[in-house]
Amino acid sequence: MTRVHRALLSVVFAIPVTMAASGAPAPSEKQPTAPPEVLLSRQLAQQAHVAAGDLVTLAVDPQGSRAATFRVAGIYEPMPDPRRFSARRLEARLHLPDLLRLSQDPADPLSLESAGAINLALVDPQSARKVSEWIASRDPTLIVQSTTPSSANGRDPFAVLDRFHWAISIVTVAGSTAFLLALMVMRAEERRETVGILRLIGVPRQSILIEVLVEGLMIGLAGAIFGVLVAVSGQSLVNRFFQWRYDTTLVFVRVTPAIAWQSVAFAVPLGVLAGLVASWTLLRRDVVSLIGR
Repeated sequence: MTRVHRALLSVVFAIPVTMAASGAPAPSEKQPTAPPEVLLSRQLAQQAHVAAGDLVTLAVDPQGSRAATFRVAGIYEPMPDPRRFSARRLEARLHLPDLLRLSQDPADPLSLESAGAINLALVDPQSARKVSEWIASRDPTLIVQSTTPSSANGRDPFAVLDRFHWAISIVTVAGSTAFLLALMVMRAEERRETVGILRLIGVPRQSILIEVLVEGLMIGLAGAIFGVLVAVSGQSLVNRFFQWRYDTTLVFVRVTPAIAWQSVAFAVPLGVLAGLVASWTLLRRDVVSLIGR
């Protein structure tokens, strides 16, 4: 089937009417030809209140010139496209011969044999550049370009979006680390007398340092697990809202195991480092200054 966007075809729907009289046709009467079939997108069918089996009329312009009647063979869900998630998918799919007959130009005898674009599927996608250069060398009037986004030439918008997300992540991690370090420093100052008493009773610095490292490890691990749980529980809510907002099945947020492990790998060492830096200021002091004497 060939997709026809609304920009190419104006759709005028006609719900079939019941005949006033019905019966078997006379033997001499010619049986009517069944109309060709067409598929409609779910959004278009809902907007026009059309169901499978209804008859619709497609035309090439709003005036309804060169119109043709089709029978709706079914309703399909358009493939989610991140580049067009905000556009209403009012589309129809026709068989190629039906599309050619519908869109042919009577003033152009070659309209049925002309093509404006041809898509090629390559066995080796890495050879797209060589194939493009070879076709262009055979006919300079043809415009050959790859439909696969390439981050190497800067044409891939998702590569830019990925770098933007990395920048936001770095700023967020740096800010949260500074905030965590400030909290750990304040907490260490509150335990200044406790650390001084431990030093007085003979607890070595290494033991206190190990306790601080274990505490930072537990805090970092608990924070990472909590963050992953919040993200997992919130992704369904975010996806449902934006899918309802833009009437699409596109998945906007997906927390994968790789993302979860990456978050844990960042959070745990940062938690340990923040606790170590905050407590090292206390371990460097002498016992008298710690207990305030």
